[in-house]
Amino acid sequence: MSGTCLIYDEIFLGHDTGAHPESGERVRHSYEVLSKAPFAAALGRLDPARASREDLLLVHEERYLDLLDGLPQGEYAALDPDTMLGPGSLKAARSAAGAAVTAVEAVTGGGCRSVFCMVRPPGHHALAGRAMGFCIFNNIAVGAAYALERAGHERVAIIDFDVHHGNGTQDAFYSDERALFVSLHQYPFYPGTGAAGETGSGKGVGKTVNIPLPAGSSEDVYLEAFAGTVAPAVEDHRPSLILVSAGFDAHRADPIGGMRLESGSYGKLTRMIVELADRLCDGRVVSVLEGGYNLDALAESISAHVAALATSKPVA
Repeated sequence: MSGTCLIYDEIFLGHDTGAHPESGERVRHSYEVLSKAPFAAALGRLDPARASREDLLLVHEERYLDLLDGLPQGEYAALDPDTMLGPGSLKAARSAAGAAVTAVEAVTGGGCRSVFCMVRPPGHHALAGRAMGFCIFNNIAVGAAYALERAGHERVAIIDFDVHHGNGTQDAFYSDERALFVSLHQYPFYPGTGAAGETGSGKGVGKTVNIPLPAGSSEDVYLEAFAGTVAPAVEDHRPSLILVSAGFDAHRADPIGGMRLESGSYGKLTRMIVELADRLCDGRVVSVLEGGYNLDALAESISAHVAALATSKPVA
């Protein structure tokens, strides 16, 4: 058994986006840098399953899956103004969502204490019935729904620190009292959601916690928000699993975001998540890559994130 495991596969390079910020070079370069880290040899390795139709239907509408399956194979198409689909895109997207399922199974069954899924395309903007913002399937939502519906978890918490609000994830669980969704994000900013007043509906009221932050926010702002709002919300929810939408585009060098985090800031945020997981859910953390578009900043931030995950004690 391993403490921290990594999911990465070259199938994610098959999602060909051309001259686009969300390119395969993001994960290729990050994997190369991570592989040279002193702790890399101790990471367990897992292969991503390809999400089944039944897995995807936990979050997505059948008509949307039918639309994707009905597109001409081997051709390029624009699913929305920002989201491309090419010959290898659906395989990559199903494997990205499947990686979250694989990771949930691994931490639930004890094979790993925590898992980082270095996947693409990202997922947290994808809605039930359409692609959005570089995202085809909502990977983190599929993993969380799988945990609740099939892996025996009664409550999960999702923490999203991507610079953009995870509107698709919020929508997926907005009325579900079993899933706490907490997001720290630049606001106002794309996609326009994530105001503090968006707190859930029905039985899910209070289970959506948005922390909109102004452009230019630094590490101190994030750490204060985490200690003052994120941690108490997670403590109160008492999940048996924490999932992380790990976007690294709040880095000061990112060409899309407007925040001022450093690579090491992600290690500090992750350490706080690990401490919560150690207290509440036997260290179980599933982290899934979202954004981050400066190649060196992304690679350095991922390494800091995984290093902090790996400080957890291995499974006995």
